[in-house]
Amino acid sequence: MSAMLLSIKPKYAKVILEGKKQYEFRKSRPKDGMDRIIFYASAPQKEVIGEALIDEILEGTPKEIWELAKTASGITKKFYFSYYSGKDKAIAYKLKNGVILVFVIASASLHEICSKCVLH
Repeated sequence: MSAMLLSIKPKYAKVILEGKKQYEFRKSRPKDGMDRIIFYASAPQKEVIGEALIDEILEGTPKEIWELAKTASGITKKFYFSYYSGKDKAIAYKLKNGVILVFVIASASLHEICSKCVLH
């Protein structure tokens, strides 16, 4: 199986690490075979902060996905629906047991550890 690298804002990285955000929301589905996410906290942090197994990938309308994920979304309803504004489809990666490996790696070392990752 394969890992994908996802860039997220530092405030959401923090909520994921705290276990309060158990879903990662995206507008497109990854390639088949993705079973792990490596999280990269974007500027100003600019660090890989952890890895999580994907429990399942949910796909549906924004309303359907919100109803399934809202209690562990780690984001507000207002932000969620603004993110999917004008979209017919929502994708949610349900994280299995949250972040399983926490580490901090400077962006200069990112290529070394993730040369086989799929950037998404």
